[in-house]
Amino acid sequence: MAFSVVLSAGIRGMHVELVHVEADISNGLPVFHMVGYLSSEVKEAAERVRTAIRNADIVLPAKKIMVNLAPATMRKKGASYDLPIALAVLASLGVIPKEELERVLVIGELSLSGHVRKVSGILPIVKQARDAGCHTCILPLANRTEGNLVEGIRMIGVSHLKEALGYLTHTLEPEALAGREGKEETDGAAEELTELLDFAQVRGQQAVKRAAEVAAAGGHNLLLVGPPGSGKSMIARRIPTILPPPTEEESMEITTVYSIRGMVDERHPLITGRPFREVHHTVTRAALIGGGAVPVPGELSLAHGGVLFLDELTEFQKSVLEMLRQPLEERQVIIARSHGSYWFPANVMLTAAMNPCPCGNFPDMGKCSCTPSQIRRYLSRVSQPFLDRMDLCTEAPKIAYDDLKGTVKEESSEEIRERVCRARKIQTRRYAGTRVLSNAMLGSGDLEQYCALDAEGEALMRKAFLALDLTARTYHKILKVARTIADLDGSEHIRAPHLKEAAGYRTMDKKYWGR
Repeated sequence: MAFSVVLSAGIRGMHVELVHVEADISNGLPVFHMVGYLSSEVKEAAERVRTAIRNADIVLPAKKIMVNLAPATMRKKGASYDLPIALAVLASLGVIPKEELERVLVIGELSLSGHVRKVSGILPIVKQARDAGCHTCILPLANRTEGNLVEGIRMIGVSHLKEALGYLTHTLEPEALAGREGKEETDGAAEELTELLDFAQVRGQQAVKRAAEVAAAGGHNLLLVGPPGSGKSMIARRIPTILPPPTEEESMEITTVYSIRGMVDERHPLITGRPFREVHHTVTRAALIGGGAVPVPGELSLAHGGVLFLDELTEFQKSVLEMLRQPLEERQVIIARSHGSYWFPANVMLTAAMNPCPCGNFPDMGKCSCTPSQIRRYLSRVSQPFLDRMDLCTEAPKIAYDDLKGTVKEESSEEIRERVCRARKIQTRRYAGTRVLSNAMLGSGDLEQYCALDAEGEALMRKAFLALDLTARTYHKILKVARTIADLDGSEHIRAPHLKEAAGYRTMDKKYWGR
């Protein structure tokens, strides 16, 4: 009878591949056959589509229906191909004029009743459709606000197969389906926190708060070591409150990751704040890094642009922690499979907290009940290579009663954030035109240009290198942290006091790990 093609798309890691849904209806035994390297849920679309079309008051003829999803070399998964398959079949039947489907991308899941359900990955798919020259995207009504984040392409949100038919056959006014242009519906999306967190709520621990400020100002990784109840987790959870807000480009990038996981808010899809992901120590490697038969982003990528917090660090499986080493260094995750490689972003600020020993009281030997061998075995769960990835390591001592009940007014997150934002603006100007966004992202080849030392600084670092038994990586970390401290100080050059403070954040290596 006829042949038709509808454009759709599938997600492959962070990459979107356009999929051509081809439908052919001809004489032969009545069958609905689908090909094109399909997963089980895509193969089941034949029954969903057949029933949905019937419930849209359209009778399928007793013909041979062949559907192909091209390219055949790409694995198709998910239920998002239901709507394009249905429209391709109806176009082959002549119900829909074929010219109405030109330069139109269609995506959506169908229920048996014909209703269109929301799907994941809409934001990157719509961006790819616009870049491919499409002028319209037909998608689930529940995904319309997310699609409207992309400018330059028209969104048609449908809640039922009949609405999609009405739009394509001009029996339903487009204005009744088209979403509002722009981003008005995303206003107020930043008010996501159910509990107000502020550094003013943290009593004492000035040195730890200073370390958190330095880490936030340069995007550095931070390790907090101290007894239970010293405020490590409390401080870590407040770090996002002192980070500068993401740029529009960063917000879109963060939202894209959450869109692929289907985790965006239906009403306010654009993520305008820095992500904070707290991971339990029972997490698997696939959940943390990303993975699966068809890999999806893990917690590391969900924290992209924000903070990944690992509480009780020594309780994590050592193999899981070691998996973080390469992504932390390269700020990306690459997962290789026999059918290809998948890339996910991972530009995170890692914050970790741990006790100094099993009982938590070391090095107070008057209270610590652990033997030296128990302490060594406990601390050895954090390897030297992983420790080298932490830019700042600071101790959170037990809080004194006077600090807890003192009347001194603590600095608020807003006051600290002002200093952090000033330092970040300095870095933005310094690294304009490069891929470096913060001091933590500097490569070893950039240090000579951006972290040059005078004679006094060189002599100081030579002594620190020998006294602290630094590795090349920890030496470079100290220079980057010193650069951040200088930026907070408003200094163009790195001075001796900046180096001393930065080197002080590596003294715990010797105190606890004997390195």
